[in-house]
Amino acid sequence: MTPPTPDPSPPPNPPESAPLPFVAPCRTLPPGAAFEWLRLGWRDLCQAPRQSLSYGVVMLLMSYGISALTWYWGDLGLYLGVITGFVFVGPWLALTLYSISIHVERKEPASLRRSIGDARQQLGNAMVFAVILTVVFLVWARAATIIHVFFPDNGSPELRDLLWFLGIGSSVGALFSAIVFAVSAFSLPMLMDRRIDTVTAVVTSVNAVLRNKPAMLVWATLIVGCVLLGVATAYLAYVVLLPLLGHATWHAYRRTIDASLFPPIARD
Repeated sequence: MTPPTPDPSPPPNPPESAPLPFVAPCRTLPPGAAFEWLRLGWRDLCQAPRQSLSYGVVMLLMSYGISALTWYWGDLGLYLGVITGFVFVGPWLALTLYSISIHVERKEPASLRRSIGDARQQLGNAMVFAVILTVVFLVWARAATIIHVFFPDNGSPELRDLLWFLGIGSSVGALFSAIVFAVSAFSLPMLMDRRIDTVTAVVTSVNAVLRNKPAMLVWATLIVGCVLLGVATAYLAYVVLLPLLGHATWHAYRRTIDASLFPPIARD
């Protein structure tokens, strides 16, 4: 009996050796998906209240600090506070909240020590992300300076002229806000979950936002509402709202991004 002829073609690559895609695929979301994310975020907050609210207190103190800098130094204090506070410290604090949600999801005990340790592993990627946000904010600040050219130079400007100035300023601000939102919607949770570079996480986030515009518009509206509520309560509501939004963002990532092709991050 003649033995079978071996197949001359090379064997296919195993899944772990296959090249990774430039962007992770995303799922199609219903318009009201954000309300489910908030419900799941509230569940995580209730299961780890001490850990979550601790970060809410830190963000409250940062808000007061930026307000004090702005009051004392004006716009310079605002820029310094935003860049050094929310841009660099904010992403790291967000990673700790995602870590708490991960441990709650796995039915593991969540602790401040474990969440800080998990976030420390991704500190490098968080700093790269912070640099990206810094560039966006600096361009935003320069654009805001240029917009002042459209401010009426006469002593008693007419309402039409003021509306023209406010319309241009609001449009430019909305554009930069949309950029920041699209860049950060899913990128940090993905960095916390998978071994992936910052650029791929950012591109994945922007792609998912563009493919789910109605759902993400609802999510952005809820975030703005929480921010306004925090301002209306002298930032005190941030103690609860910011951890809630952080946990909800983790579940938004889990429900939206299919990151199964990327290797997971090993944790203790």
